[in-house]
Amino acid sequence: MANATSKSKNNKPNWFRRVGAKFKETFSELKRVTWPKFTTVLKTTGVVLVVVIAFLIVVTGVDSLLGELLKLITQA
Repeated sequence: MANATSKSKNNKPNWFRRVGAKFKETFSELKRVTWPKFTTVLKTTGVVLVVVIAFLIVVTGVDSLLGELLKLITQA
């Protein structure tokens, strides 16, 4: 009985081999990826920054207006 459990345990590769196999698969997938050109990355990064700054301005404006409104309500 104990011999049967040890055989099934030996069929499974150790932790390092399993992790190594995952890294090998990951790196082989990364070689197949079509990476964008640097100019494309710069353009999309610029678009993201402009959108984030625009939302920052809008949210800050709304927050300021609501804060001023709250001050007017609490003073009355």
